[in-house]
Amino acid sequence: MNATIKWVDGVMFLGESGSGHSVVMDGAPDQGGRNMGIRPMEMVLIGLGGCASFDVMTMLLKGRQQVTDCKTELQAERVDAVPAIFNKIHLHFIVTGSLLKDSQVKRAVELSAEKYCSASIMLEAGGVEISHSYAVEEA
Repeated sequence: MNATIKWVDGVMFLGESGSGHSVVMDGAPDQGGRNMGIRPMEMVLIGLGGCASFDVMTMLLKGRQQVTDCKTELQAERVDAVPAIFNKIHLHFIVTGSLLKDSQVKRAVELSAEKYCSASIMLEAGGVEISHSYAVEEA
């Protein structure tokens, strides 16, 4: 896996993934940015959410669950020091579908957290406290 980060202007950068996709990163105006892109630490949080959501949905679809929507809400806390790393992150999965089995959703969230989500496991190994919850809603 590889990526390239190219400076654009001020504290704005263009990140390009090895698979050819790009994203603009920029800082807040008080940090010299123009607020024209996502913050790098927000990208870490979104990456975690994407990784975990990918796992959960893959397991639910393989389990033949009739999912119509899946939303993952993340809340993170950062330490009040430099570097301002994450110290706590909570992921809340809201899975919507027809006749979903609560036990399968619960197991998918657990397996993602404990075994499959590389981002979550890597952040936890670095000392971040990560918690998970879920809700099942009928479509």
